[in-house]
Amino acid sequence: MDDIVKAALKKWPNVPHCVGWLALDARGDWYMRDDRIQAAGPFPQVKGSRILHDKLREFIHRNYEHDEAGAWFFQNGPQRVYVELEAAPWVLRVLEGRVHTHTGLPAQVSSTWLDEYGRLFAATERGIGLVHTQDMHDAAQVLEAGGWPAPQELLFAGLPARFGYRLSPQRDGHGG
Repeated sequence: MDDIVKAALKKWPNVPHCVGWLALDARGDWYMRDDRIQAAGPFPQVKGSRILHDKLREFIHRNYEHDEAGAWFFQNGPQRVYVELEAAPWVLRVLEGRVHTHTGLPAQVSSTWLDEYGRLFAATERGIGLVHTQDMHDAAQVLEAGGWPAPQELLFAGLPARFGYRLSPQRDGHGG
């Protein structure tokens, strides 16, 4: 977490949490969801405005965490901004057998999972992540070479409970 964020938390420890305003899609892109977008429908059916500003994305990445209840958030100074997740808290990129998260952190795969939509998820020391669609060829090569455990099948609806995360803290009545 950034030092400036830690300082803000000490200075203003009781700032209310924010829900519904930030989302992470299945490709690792961040979206801002203002009141109008939230009223138009739930994420990911209505995504909002994709965050394109590099410095803002980097700031979110450095301050992306989860709470004890499995809800993921971005610590924005003293305010905790809870994240709506399309699929998983991490989107994993695979290049030449190496894995890193959408935030750039290295990750080691301990198990793999296929959902009913054919999407590949991987459990890592950082938590569960969805393998990016553009990296499926590289992931398949790693699997075929025995570099990762063979995928087990699991319905998508069962992933959050099994891996301890919340897709929507807002709908769960959490974080507000």
